Amino acid sequence: MEKTLALVTAGGRLDLLSKTRSKAALPFAGKFRLIDFTLNNCINSGIENIGVITQYMPYSLREHIGIGKPWDLDRKNGGITILQPYKGKEGEDWYYGDAQAVYNNLSYIMSNGPEEILILPGNLVYKMNYQKLIRQHRENDADLTLAANNIPYPDARHFSILDYEDNLQLKNIKKEEEPAKNLVSMGIFVFKKEVLVKYLKEYCSQGAVDFETEIIPQMLADQKKIFISKYQGYWRSIRTVQSYWKSNLETTDAVPEINLYDPDWPIYTRSEEKPPVKFGPHSLSTKSLIANGAIVNGRVENSIIGPGVYIEAGALVKNSIILNDSTIRKNSLVNKSIIDKNVEIKENVQIGYGNDFTVNSDSENNLENGLNLFARNISVDSGCTIHRNCRIARDLKRGQFKNNEILSGTTVE
Repeated sequence: MEKTLALVTAGGRLDLLSKTRSKAALPFAGKFRLIDFTLNNCINSGIENIGVITQYMPYSLREHIGIGKPWDLDRKNGGITILQPYKGKEGEDWYYGDAQAVYNNLSYIMSNGPEEILILPGNLVYKMNYQKLIRQHRENDADLTLAANNIPYPDARHFSILDYEDNLQLKNIKKEEEPAKNLVSMGIFVFKKEVLVKYLKEYCSQGAVDFETEIIPQMLADQKKIFISKYQGYWRSIRTVQSYWKSNLETTDAVPEINLYDPDWPIYTRSEEKPPVKFGPHSLSTKSLIANGAIVNGRVENSIIGPGVYIEAGALVKNSIILNDSTIRKNSLVNKSIIDKNVEIKENVQIGYGNDFTVNSDSENNLENGLNLFARNISVDSGCTIHRNCRIARDLKRGQFKNNEILSGTTVE
């Protein structure tokens, strides 16, 4: 795969979880980050020349990747290169759109001299051998090849729907509120280098920012050879807080659709150096993933517990994601919540309480199914009750709210 340069677009925001990090840097399944899946797909596919375009809040991602040692990418020739954000127009601090991000790194592409460019989102959870995609691209002498997947019809409206000829040549790509088809673009593209460079120079210089709504429709209008490559298997796009929560908890299934333990397709990551998990004498954990360094003295059900989390005796965590170094004190309940790093839930707190599912309209994706979201580095005082669909972005002290309750659909920031 020496002719192929992989570009990972590591941008995107996810409500309170992306105040200090991009989506690609989000912890996943306890010990991993979202970008790990894409990086491991590259390594397991024999692609070892990788550029990571850090589009938004790059600090956490840069610290995680380092020089690429966990993926054996710390090498003089090829390996991994972190491409820092390019400051755009006045007032624009970060890239807006994947096409613009790649456009602003054309000098890196040209200096590497590849024949084809593999563009990969950093916010997908899946396993894919890219060799099949690249082989089909070459056999068709395609200008562009898109990876495609059939997904449930209710979800398809969030993605670009693909229409194609019998030979898998693309006819149309568009978003539909009520799609008649459910084959969607996975956001994974293989371009001929010269074609990619031509279209980005011509259209991104005029303000285009997106591949699927701007660049690819223009290529179709110019009758470029665009083919699709069908993928079958587990694939999740982390678009919303809800999809992040749901995809995490899918990994706790007895036989999850994505196997994190497959020796033939290992998932490497930069692990934190912490001691083994410790369970107290009266603890109980069922259908959960518990990461290194966690101490569980209470009960954990159907949850993801990150490194260094401490759960005291009498506490119950269920249907939740607790990220690194957070603490759940005794006799507290945490139900259906995402709690970011370094959060302290003090004694006798009730989170995920009651049957009121008032929608949180302040959420970027509208929290509506009872999920609560907590920002990092905050504390919740003892005795507080937090209902459902709440966003908590600052410390909560007793006496600040009536009856020490945060009602459903409330944002505190």
